[in-house]
Amino acid sequence: MSMIAVFIGRLFIAVIFVVSGVNKLIHVADTNAMISAAGLPAGLAIPTGLFELIAGVCVALGIATRLVSILLAGFVLLTILFFHREFTDPMQAMAAMKNLAIAGGLLCLFGYGHTRWSYDAMRARRRDEIARHNAETRLTEAELRAARAEGRAEAVGAPVAVKKPFWRR
Repeated sequence: MSMIAVFIGRLFIAVIFVVSGVNKLIHVADTNAMISAAGLPAGLAIPTGLFELIAGVCVALGIATRLVSILLAGFVLLTILFFHREFTDPMQAMAAMKNLAIAGGLLCLFGYGHTRWSYDAMRARRRDEIARHNAETRLTEAELRAARAEGRAEAVGAPVAVKKPFWRR
């Protein structure tokens, strides 16, 4: 049940960034004006919108979830410093608290990054399957080499000490 909650929470957090990124890309002039008003260089609207959009999609699909979630948490905390720093204004204080909660959710996602129903988990399972297959192949090859060596020793007439390998005892 907790994995379902993590999956749904991951989707909810991703929606925030996908929608925000799309809005920044649609309203580039307004976003540039807002960024300039905060004292940051103009022209950051498109890179910021693309970052939010791509990062949101990555979180939704579970691609590099831990890396993306920590980058987004830093991004959200920086928006508090640049855009919501007037805590005497109730609206700014509320926006800062909202961003703080989002950063907390992203840090939780960082902690549970490799959950079910994500690309990261699928890749880890596949890597484990390949490692298991390779280990089984090496074991089979070692057994074949040992059997061939015994056969050659018997053909020569040397005494053969038949001893089972430790994993077959």
